[in-house]
Amino acid sequence: MQKKVLVIIDIQNDITKNYKEIIDNINKSIDWAVENDMFVVYIRHENLSDGTRTFKPNTRGSELATDLKIVSKNIFTKYKGNALSSQEFAEFINKNDINEFYIAGADAAACVKSTCYNLRKANYRVNVLSDCITSYDKRKIDEMLRYYESKGCKIISLNEFIY
Repeated sequence: MQKKVLVIIDIQNDITKNYKEIIDNINKSIDWAVENDMFVVYIRHENLSDGTRTFKPNTRGSELATDLKIVSKNIFTKYKGNALSSQEFAEFINKNDINEFYIAGADAAACVKSTCYNLRKANYRVNVLSDCITSYDKRKIDEMLRYYESKGCKIISLNEFIY
């Protein structure tokens, strides 16, 4: 088993905007990861803040999207943008000696951004699958890709990942 992981961030029923455009690519990346003995991890966001309507615990909206391919039981819940804020996910990384991450999901300007930043800050190798991320505001994606690169992330397309 390689010490690499494909991390799918917040592809949940409440991410209704724009995720349909990347779901096929995400599912292809999952297939490739499985074929290559890579870990596949799903990160779910739950919103505990009063006054918010999305990602509420124990709602259909907080469940992983129905058209997302689920291939492992490695499903971790976070309550902040950064996936590393999930204690269970951090323990999974340590237990499995993971040192390289491939990132897909949403939102490019929020949870993906925070996760990439914090993984790099912890000195992990981070690869962002450029055609497997989306945002509520797609105009921000190019800016976010430049941001990830400026923090030391490698930007690769699905084809580069697979081939």
